[in-house]
Formats: sequence, C-alpha cells, structure tokens
Amino acid sequence: MPIYLDHNATTPIAPGVLDAMLPFLREQYGNPSSSYALGRTAKDAVATARSHVAALIGAKPDEIIFTSGGTEANNIAIRGSIEPNGSKRSIITSTVEHPATDEPCDLLAQEGYAVHRIKVGGDGRIDIDEARRTIRNGVGLVTMIYAQNETGALQPVAEIAAAAREHGALMHIDAAQAVGKIAVDVRALGIDLLSIAGHKLYAPKGIGVLYVRHGVRTQSVLRGAGQESGRRPGTENVASIVGLGEACRLAAERLHDGNTAQMMTLTHALFTRLRHAIPDILLTGHPTARLPNTLNVLFPGVSGRAVLEACPQVMASTGSACHADREEASAILRAMGIPEHKALGAVRLSLGATTTARDVDDAADALAEAWRKCVAGTARAS
Repeated sequence: MPIYLDHNATTPIAPGVLDAMLPFLREQYGNPSSSYALGRTAKDAVATARSHVAALIGAKPDEIIFTSGGTEANNIAIRGSIEPNGSKRSIITSTVEHPATDEPCDLLAQEGYAVHRIKVGGDGRIDIDEARRTIRNGVGLVTMIYAQNETGALQPVAEIAAAAREHGALMHIDAAQAVGKIAVDVRALGIDLLSIAGHKLYAPKGIGVLYVRHGVRTQSVLRGAGQESGRRPGTENVASIVGLGEACRLAAERLHDGNTAQMMTLTHALFTRLRHAIPDILLTGHPTARLPNTLNVLFPGVSGRAVLEACPQVMASTGSACHADREEASAILRAMGIPEHKALGAVRLSLGATTTARDVDDAADALAEAWRKCVAGTARAS
C-alpha cells in the first residue's frame, strides 16, 4: 500500500470515531428537536459531543456551535461577526490565508469594508510589530490562520489577539490545521472566535465547529430555524457531530500522551533522511514555530509534481490540496518571497497519528529515488 503523507488534506476516520457514529446512522436516528425518547437520545449525544469539543480547546460547551465544516465556520465568524458591529469597517488578515478565510474577506471588501492583508516574512510568519502598527481603532475584526496549511508555520496568535483586544477588535483564528496536533486553549490565546474542521482530526468530512466566546455577537449567514443558538439553522448532523466529539476526546488523549513530541521526532527524521540523500533540499516555513507533523520541502531542479508522479509509493501534495490540479507555484510560497522556480519544487509531507518510523524511512527513500529519476530525465531532455 502507498504511504499516506497528506494528513493536512484530510485524515481517515479513526476506528473509535466510526464506532461512536454507527448507532446514530442505524437505530438511533432521532431528530434532536423531537421530545420523545429517540429525539432525547440524539439531543443528549449532541450535548456530550459539545462537551468533548469544548474540553479540547478550553472552552465552555455553550460556546461551541456545530457547522458543516471549517469553511462555514469561517464564514459565520467573519461575515457574521463584522456585520453586527458594522460601525467598525476595517478587517485585518494576512497574505497566507486559506481560501475559506480569504474569500469571505474579499466578499466584504466588495461590500465596502476595508480589508488589509499583513505580509509575512521568509519564515511564513507575520511580524508582530507590523501587526501592532496595523491594528488600530476602527478595526472590527482580525482574522488569521493559526497554522498555515501548506507550510505548517504557526502565527503569534496570542500577541496579535492582545493588540486586537487593546483596540476593541474581535480576534478570529482558523485553527483547522492546529486543533488536535498541538495544544490549543482559547482562554490562553485570548481569542473571540475559532474554527475547526472535523476531517482534519480523524472525524468525518462535512462537520465542523465555530467557537464563539461568551458576549460576542454573531449572526447566521443562513436563514432557517433556531438550532445552534440561532447561529446555524438546520437539523443537526447527529452522527457526524458524535464522531467529531469522539475525535476531540481521542485528540485530547493523544496530546496528553505526548503525541506532539512523537510526531516532531518522526518529522525531523523524515527531513534528516531526505537531506542526507538530497543535500540541496530546502525546508520552508519557520524552523521551530511550526506544526509537529508538517514538512514543506523544495526539491532542487525539478517540480514537486514531477517528483510525486514518479513516486507512486507516497501519497502527498504539492501544496494546498485545494489547488492540487494546478501546475504553478503556490501563492503561499510566493507570498513568503520564494522565487517561482524554487517554489515549483514544493512537496508538502504531512504525517498522521498512525505514521510509523518505517513509513518515514520508506517514504524518504522512495522520494529521493524519484527525485534522482526526475533530475536524470531533465538532464537527458536538455
């Protein structure tokens, strides 16, 4: 079987998550809004899941809103929070956002809001001094990706949130890649809104969460009944909600058991082995302020797509999975100042909870051999 190293794109549903979901796909099919026993069972299951999600991020259960995924959570956070505070017409974001954040900001710009995107340095991180200079009175919302999905670089969220709070702005983070991989505490970070995508942490696709701090006003971007405290109408996706709750409970166990350090060890071993075989290979993003499972490397002299096409033993990405059909340099890497010809060599390798040391060794060997074949082919062609 090929070695799967694209966990930032999506993760498999964990066996325990599937087991928790199955009763609610079979006999426990009730609507949580129904008052009879079948409905009450579903309602209780949703409440339990809400508690598990809240515990993972240091929130209170009634601050957790279930959504259809990270994209919807981002839209509610950005469009749904700025409009109730419409007197503040400016939004601050960055140049390395996922489209799920970038596009809602563009939509608000078309509606007359001022959107300012802070640049990042060569390490993929925002300069905190520039952030402090940019966040001023009149800013209604600061929205940032916490862990960049392509490079794994972590933004200085707590410091940015403090600056936002000083000027009365709300702080939202897209934590789709961070939650479950590193410890995330909404109180310690000082944020107001946070988005989660279930399929990034071994839950199903099509389920997500928006954390909304007590006292923050948001409105739904949909219209319908009053589910999820009126912020997200529609009958709850009970089975997937249960799955996400269980995935969050299991993630808390992994973090407690030191999974972050284990993942860092495997990731370091993978890069070390690649660098030994390919001395000129480069790592993008900050060397330490990064996700423990993510390597974005630049293969010298060839395109990352060519390397992966020559390496069927490894399933990985040339960047964001949302742009996997394009043969062009990643906009994220270009925003970091990486030249086009080097950025075309990018391959993102993202490890998961079941990745083994043997997987790492075999993947590194296969990728190095594929790179050598590509270099030889390029030499012959020239």
